Amino acid sequence: MHCATGAGYQYPQSKGCLKGTYQTILNDIELWATDPAKPPIYWLSGLAGTGKSTIARTITARLFADGRLGAAFFCSKDFKDQRNLQLVFPTLAFQLAHKYKKFRSILIPLIQSNPGIVYESLYGQMKKLIVQPFKESRISTIIVIDALDECEDNGPASAILSILGQLVAKIPKVKFFLTGHPEPYISGSSHLLLPTTVSDMFILHRIDLDQVGGDIQLFFKISFLELAGHWSGLDNWPTKEQLDFLCQQAGGLFAHASAIVRFIQNAKWSPRKQLDILLQSQRIGSQRGKTLDSPYTLILQVAFSDSRPEHDDKIRSILGAVVLATNPLSPSTIARLLGLDAKYVLSSLSLVNSLLIFQEDVNHPIQPFHRSFSDFITSPTQCTNQKFHISPPDHHLELLVGCLDLMNWTLKKNMCKLPDSVTNLDVNNLKERVEKYIDPALQYACMSWHIHLINAHTIPACAPTITPTLHQFLGTKFLFWLEVLSVLGAVKNAVDALQATVEWLGVC
Repeated sequence: MHCATGAGYQYPQSKGCLKGTYQTILNDIELWATDPAKPPIYWLSGLAGTGKSTIARTITARLFADGRLGAAFFCSKDFKDQRNLQLVFPTLAFQLAHKYKKFRSILIPLIQSNPGIVYESLYGQMKKLIVQPFKESRISTIIVIDALDECEDNGPASAILSILGQLVAKIPKVKFFLTGHPEPYISGSSHLLLPTTVSDMFILHRIDLDQVGGDIQLFFKISFLELAGHWSGLDNWPTKEQLDFLCQQAGGLFAHASAIVRFIQNAKWSPRKQLDILLQSQRIGSQRGKTLDSPYTLILQVAFSDSRPEHDDKIRSILGAVVLATNPLSPSTIARLLGLDAKYVLSSLSLVNSLLIFQEDVNHPIQPFHRSFSDFITSPTQCTNQKFHISPPDHHLELLVGCLDLMNWTLKKNMCKLPDSVTNLDVNNLKERVEKYIDPALQYACMSWHIHLINAHTIPACAPTITPTLHQFLGTKFLFWLEVLSVLGAVKNAVDALQATVEWLGVC
């Protein structure tokens, strides 16, 4: 049974809430979790950056410590398996079977008698993989599903919510804690999807602003006390005025507060100097009549203040690859796809390491520290500085061309040098051969070019920047591409890619 790797709760690596923050909501969830009279579903909704996942990990840690956690699925758009809605229920079922012997004794015969269960509709999956084993076993437990909005589907959260609303009454000893973004189609109809008889709802971004401000101020104070323990000369720092400014800058979002702290604690400079740089940048903006800038804008402006205008396109291309790639890419892979120098990509990204999960290694994958940064930099209304704004269709097109060019240049017959007349299963060292002969950039290109084709949706199919390159690929490299997908175990991608290509060319 195919399950999502990395989607479960990882104790003790998972980080939760700072002690003393989110007390009202945490107490409310704890009451829900322990009171049998409370509804079986708790739906925590909130905008990006309000702390949903932090709260989810805190609650999951508490449930884990008390032995009440049955299973958890942490969705993430940065990883293929963790954004696949079809893997949510199979992964939860696998975890439950691993923890509960009675659940396992019921589930295994079900799958053996019908292996196709995992390919059924979401409704069918939950009914057979979750509800039936729970009905027969009568196990009492709590299941966590975090960040439903990060699954790829037309309406992921609404689909899960609707199914749970229909089936949860059949397993009265099981509770579900869910988090997600308040998409319009959810917030307007949530009570239809989740009747009040089976659910509690908490809208995180509507929490009292004074409470949020107090929590963020506490976060800053504790973070600065930790910095003072590692740096000399930070007594009575920052001033009350500076702290008030930082709280105002955070705008009620813990993601913003975290980005500010990560910027200030940059190891290359003293925290005092980093804060002064941030304050000076905002001061200059205020003198020019600007309103309060987002922390993301300030950090980007400070990072690239010395860059020449001719580098602006490269900066956007690199940032676009970080936020739009189908999975996290390393600087060397980004460089290969964009035709840049790997050290240039690494040095550019190191300037904004406070906004990224980053290591000083050209071969280590990089991803945004928080989803809100991706949302910000791709939004023309939030990121108004054109030097940094990423237009998704334009940059998907750039990544598409990079993928096609790379495949046209490097694909060839039998790239892994396999013996004649053997199947993949006959090759004991297939994984090692793939790593040796097919570099990560080419693997990414073969697996993901069609995703960028789909998302470059504003570009006409007959665009001269794509059509000749696409024709060359289909005419001369097609079989070699299928061969690579085969050794990668991703032949299904070929079906999806060809369907997308036919649909795309059909509009020309």
